[in-house]
Amino acid sequence: MKIAIVGASGAVGQEFLAILENHPMPIEELRLFGSKRSAGSTYRFRGQDIVVKELQHNDDFRDIDVALCSAGASTSKEFAETITKHGAFMIDNSSAFRMEEDIPLVVPEVNGEDAFNAPRRIIANPNCTTIQMVVALAAIERLSHIQRVHVATYQSASGAGATGMQELADQQKAIATNGEPKIEKFAYQLAYNLIPHIDIFQENDYTKEEMKMFHETRKIMHSDIRTSATCVRVPVMRAHSEAIWVETEEPLTVEAVREAFATAPGIVLFDEPEKKHYPMPLFAQGTDPVYVGRIRKDLANDNGISFWCVADQIRKGAALNAIQILELLVENK
Repeated sequence: MKIAIVGASGAVGQEFLAILENHPMPIEELRLFGSKRSAGSTYRFRGQDIVVKELQHNDDFRDIDVALCSAGASTSKEFAETITKHGAFMIDNSSAFRMEEDIPLVVPEVNGEDAFNAPRRIIANPNCTTIQMVVALAAIERLSHIQRVHVATYQSASGAGATGMQELADQQKAIATNGEPKIEKFAYQLAYNLIPHIDIFQENDYTKEEMKMFHETRKIMHSDIRTSATCVRVPVMRAHSEAIWVETEEPLTVEAVREAFATAPGIVLFDEPEKKHYPMPLFAQGTDPVYVGRIRKDLANDNGISFWCVADQIRKGAALNAIQILELLVENK
């Protein structure tokens, strides 16, 4: 395989490199691309130094099999034809193509087969909050059709990229030394605070982030499921958490749901409340699974189940999911 990474210097691009470094997949060649600012940077990969090239409209992708892209929606839209015109697959981490009908939106544990119906040779990676939620929802859907979901997300600074993580660290340091925290990336100070606002507000007063969870979940699960979300930025460095309430067509027992989670791909069941064992960002960061715990009946709904899930936003919420899509393409080659 000849692989390209577009946006190599960003947080997700760096995670692509970290995951592929020890991945068993044979890689004949790896090419790194970035902006004019990051061009010339050098990264070590499998014993070789690779220089980042400036992303340009040329034939740099002629021999590439798959390009892993995380450089933002505007860049993805501008360069999609350049990347795919010689036959490369583009696995795109941005929001650019997620809701286009002829581009599959894929979470391998849920709808991996959709990756093989990509007429434009573009496969979209879903939003981070949607990815971890649908991995968990798919386990319940196998027991009974899900009609409604309510979810409150607790999203880490990593969701805003490397600059978001740095701003949180800088704010914490400034406050600890009686300094004035700088606010640039987020709407308000994130350190020691919660911000119930991620992305821009829409006409219905939901944010774009919240509406992504509604629309993307339906597309991935091929379902009429309705999701109502409240997305909150929290002062955690990386790993998103979600409190989820699910209403199914038929009532489910906690035992059945727990067993479904325990045997589902991509999930680690971490649910022993009597021992104070439950998922937390502290334990999830830097790991691959979606962790699920705090499973219980919804006291407000006879057909309801409540649970808590946590996953590393940069890994399963972005880079790892894209590489799992890459694995599907390799297996089907």
